[in-house]
Amino acid sequence: MTESTSTGPAAEAPAPGVGVLKSVVLDVPDLATEAGFWTALTGGAVKFTDHDWITVTTPDRWDVAFQLAPDHVPPQWPGQEHPQQAHIDLYVPDLAAASARAVELGATVLRENEQWITLSDLAGHPFDLCLKEESDGVTVMGPTFDCPDASELAAFWSGVLGAPVAYDADGVAMLGGDRPVLFQSVADYNPPRWPDPAHPQQVHLDVGVPDLDAGETAVLALGAARLPGEGSGFRVFADPAGHPFCLVL
Repeated sequence: MTESTSTGPAAEAPAPGVGVLKSVVLDVPDLATEAGFWTALTGGAVKFTDHDWITVTTPDRWDVAFQLAPDHVPPQWPGQEHPQQAHIDLYVPDLAAASARAVELGATVLRENEQWITLSDLAGHPFDLCLKEESDGVTVMGPTFDCPDASELAAFWSGVLGAPVAYDADGVAMLGGDRPVLFQSVADYNPPRWPDPAHPQQVHLDVGVPDLDAGETAVLALGAARLPGEGSGFRVFADPAGHPFCLVL
């Protein structure tokens, strides 16, 4: 985990990206239970539901989705044998109250300090409650991805999403814009190897594009790798750190 309240030097805005961030997707063994937890925690509402998918929209208009993974292997933070891979940072105006509410909903406290508290949800996914006294309730700061080189991965995703690198120092990098994405360098990083069940993904991003063929060409040129899996409206890739992501229409 990393403190999510840092600021740093801003960079020049890049050229327009390949697509836009549509949703942060968590693999879960129980759709209704996990979606219910995040709906109650954030004050969000269910936007879409299917037999293997639920999307929850938060009051600040983030889409957090849940994908059914019956053989889900939960992360065991902070080790790298079954790593977290990514987590969601949330702003809260009162750490103690927000943590107590999360625990009441079924979360487990993993670590506490003065500026943020790390917990895990019902499927074992870690998340951070970060103090921001002016926050209007629970709001989403953004997802944070573990990786071997935060600067390198931020540059890749800056190209994909067309968002500037707003901070890059001390092993932490962040994309700016209205949907921040963060990256933290982790020693002995253990990447997912989707679709290998021995090295499962935990979290992925869905990136909306107007054209899948053009989107594929663009992300491959930036350094993505094509993975098995596609449908009429999506294709699966891995970023340079091995995190799967989908281009979706």
